[in-house]
Amino acid sequence: MKTASSEIVVRRTRTEDFDQISALSSRVYSSVSQWTPEHLSSHVKVFPEGQLVAIEKNAGRVVGMAASLVVLWDDYDMSDSWRDFTDGGLFTNHDPEGHTLYGAEVMVDPDRQGLGIGSRLYEARRRLVKKLKLWRIRAGARLRGYHRYADKMTAEEYVIKVVRGELKDPTLSFQLKHGFEVLAVVPHYLRRDPESLGYAAVIEWLNPDIARLVREYTLQDARFLSPKARAERKRLRPRS
Repeated sequence: MKTASSEIVVRRTRTEDFDQISALSSRVYSSVSQWTPEHLSSHVKVFPEGQLVAIEKNAGRVVGMAASLVVLWDDYDMSDSWRDFTDGGLFTNHDPEGHTLYGAEVMVDPDRQGLGIGSRLYEARRRLVKKLKLWRIRAGARLRGYHRYADKMTAEEYVIKVVRGELKDPTLSFQLKHGFEVLAVVPHYLRRDPESLGYAAVIEWLNPDIARLVREYTLQDARFLSPKARAERKRLRPRS
């Protein structure tokens, strides 16, 4: 029997959660690197506010996890890899002077899918961005479904179809549902990932409290804008 969503609590990651997070990541990711206590200890040390777990209150079981850091986006290139943005997964490049929350990870126990755990972790991230008065959340959405279509279309064509709702991707479709938009499609984000073949969509969620002050979003590639997003961007566009 699945746990009711009301029995799930989201809180900051603690040291006693590390072993459960590592075990969960081994279940979720069978072919890419998993989180180790060394990684998690570094995360909590450099940016404790950005590390979250979803816990079954009664059992004390970790059923979801989100990890993030703050970066100064100008220090990076849009095509940089996950390792570049996370300093090899240690987050020691966390920059408190940055304006962007970089979403390095969100994962949910496969046996607890459909309970809204991912949604609650994303909502906690949005609250953090507003609290810290950051401009946005950015992340690399690994294209988990692309391997099924790689012989038929490019990764960019695949993403455009996902944005338009013509295809569904297990990761990107969920993120689009939660208000993210695609800025670009990049190769070599996770080089050894057989599902995405290394490709990811660079995604963004703008802090609505300060969206009008952020002009960079006007540079977004229009091919990746959904009709709804296109209308919203036009509404928010600063007037000269």
